Amino acid sequence: MLNQGAEKLSDEKAVEDETHFSLYRPISADSHVTEPPNCYIDNIESRYRDRAPRIVPDPERGEVFVIDGVDDRIPLALVAAAGRDPKTLKMEGATLFESLHRGSWDPKARLLAQDVDGIAGEIIYPTIGMVLCGHPDPDYKSAAMWAYNRWLQGFVSEAPGRLFGIGQTAVRSVEEAIEDVCRFKEMGFRGVMLPSEPATEFDYDDIRFDPLWDACVAHGLPISFHILTSNRRQNRLATRGESLASTTKSYGGRGPAINQWYGVIRSVQDIIGMFIFGQVFDRNPDLKLVCVEGDAGWAPHYMFRMDHVYNHHRHWMKTKELARLPSDIFKSNVYLTFQDDAVAFRLADLCGPDQLLWGNDFPHTDATWPHSEAVVTAQTKHLTNLQKRKILRENVTSLYGLDV
Repeated sequence: MLNQGAEKLSDEKAVEDETHFSLYRPISADSHVTEPPNCYIDNIESRYRDRAPRIVPDPERGEVFVIDGVDDRIPLALVAAAGRDPKTLKMEGATLFESLHRGSWDPKARLLAQDVDGIAGEIIYPTIGMVLCGHPDPDYKSAAMWAYNRWLQGFVSEAPGRLFGIGQTAVRSVEEAIEDVCRFKEMGFRGVMLPSEPATEFDYDDIRFDPLWDACVAHGLPISFHILTSNRRQNRLATRGESLASTTKSYGGRGPAINQWYGVIRSVQDIIGMFIFGQVFDRNPDLKLVCVEGDAGWAPHYMFRMDHVYNHHRHWMKTKELARLPSDIFKSNVYLTFQDDAVAFRLADLCGPDQLLWGNDFPHTDATWPHSEAVVTAQTKHLTNLQKRKILRENVTSLYGLDV
């Protein structure tokens, strides 16, 4: 909450020499946990206990997470490496779970990690749960996700004013997903994390999904699509722990493996376009969609091109008429989170200052933790304090109804 002195300021330039971190503490719209060894085993229904995601020793990679039905093992060396020198990052090594940052799974240590980074709270997403989104068995996926949800409820309950959970649903059916949304509300979660692809035979833009969107709106729960939650191989490379130093032949992409990193942005754009052109927001104008960790600096050009394509090509492509221009729908219904995106800050007005949500991505390798203040201060010097407050705090509190 803004301090009393800041609330009384009518001229933002009067405090331009003060940093936003000194005026108030930002809230991360995208942070993660590293699920502990007992997360899934202790909380999954009994018939799946022997197959629950678990940590096992690996002779080359130290301890790794294994998921039944997923060939690749997830090395712990990268899942909680925030703050480390990028030159030292590697998948190999005798990494043990006990050596990871305790704040990635212990709520008391997590609050200390927040204080180190100068933030007031976090929206919490999973790590192993991201991989589960692309699991080929929807029944196993659902069981594992609910094991995580039960564990997450306990985690965030330790600090309800600073830790805010997002529940996971496998979307095996619209009816079940609605039941999950109702349970999320009862559990105190603040949003709904959906797999990039549902387990139904029809996609999210189908009118049969409208009752689910109605339920999300009724319960005040925005829907989230996180990067690397697709069952498409190229979108899961980084999370699944496949060697990013491998040749293109091993993953089917073009050029070096690092070139596939940008596919995560394309996956976010595909979801946004599907919801806009599929008239999901026309039918459900109060639905709020959050695309998590896909950056935002690309948004102004993407909105421009959406309008151009709609105006010039919708007739011969037999596209249905929208209630508003795609860019207008984008700015009223779509939110984007990012952590280190100087372009997004530079183009804040074009992106939509009410739609931008900053996050520190703790404890992942792409995190700004523990240097968020320095990174954000350097990238927001041109913004007014009002713009800073919106992007770093007020947009997320408004979207999720937070009282921090």
